[in-house]
Amino acid sequence: MIRALIRRRDLASYFVLAYGSSWLLWMPYVLSDGGLGVLPFQFPQLLGDDQLIGLLPGAYLGPLGAAFLVTALTNGRSGLRHWRRRLFRWRAGLRWYAFGLLGVPAALIAATLLLPGAVADLHPPSATILLAYLPMLAVQILTTGVAEEPGWRDFALPRLQQRYGPLTGTLILGPLWAGWHLPLFLTGWALGHDLTTLAQFTIVGVLLSIVITWVFNRTGESLPLSALVHVSNNNALSLLWPDLFPHLPARQILPASIIAYGALAAILLIATRGRLGFSPEAQTPPGPDPTVPTRTPTRGSTSTETERTGQLQPGSN
Repeated sequence: MIRALIRRRDLASYFVLAYGSSWLLWMPYVLSDGGLGVLPFQFPQLLGDDQLIGLLPGAYLGPLGAAFLVTALTNGRSGLRHWRRRLFRWRAGLRWYAFGLLGVPAALIAATLLLPGAVADLHPPSATILLAYLPMLAVQILTTGVAEEPGWRDFALPRLQQRYGPLTGTLILGPLWAGWHLPLFLTGWALGHDLTTLAQFTIVGVLLSIVITWVFNRTGESLPLSALVHVSNNNALSLLWPDLFPHLPARQILPASIIAYGALAAILLIATRGRLGFSPEAQTPPGPDPTVPTRTPTRGSTSTETERTGQLQPGSN
């Protein structure tokens, strides 16, 4: 009965499981001295912070675990192969790696310079930060990237795009992605604990989702490239931004992010006419439902070739 329900409501089941698993496993950290202080204990520190040990189990078993479980129940081994294939689609033009590694931090820094007092506060990055930047980016990929993106972008985004289109699907995913972080606003993870901060964070989640959807579609559904944009944002704001702007309040990170991703999202929506690089013919299907007989492809179908190459059809935005 539960399996049949999950098959009928795969997206709803995914979000319920992702939220429920993460929130349940985050509760000890939220209630500890790192959060509300209800429980008199503190999580051990790793890399100078207690958040990795306190939050990673919930992060991994939430989006990642829910995506694996729902895919296995709804699409079986074939669905898991399709899901896994996107996880290792590294092949893309160097410009996409340049956008993730350099373009995202550059956009955030340029947007910050528009804030009052930012130009006068700008400092050159220290040698320590420059040396630590790439190693910490690797840590972000293994933690945030691996924990979140196989769920949000590999599982949820393709289904949302097929059912609602790229823009509406992204506008659904963005707030749900941001809302998943809600319990963390009760901890030291958050930049603030008020409704304004939560609203700004949600706006950033929607705008950044638009950018990631475009990268996902234009790179042939590459999860590594999508994850790179996500973790490059986190790494730039947690490591580089405080070093460049040491006297700006940390809460200014959110307005700067809204400016940066708002501008990028507007450009992409205008340039692609809201399609964000989406091509239904080029999208890899989630895999056949094992309970439904498969149909032999018609002669001349290009779906197999598209899936094999992982490339978009010429002329797609």
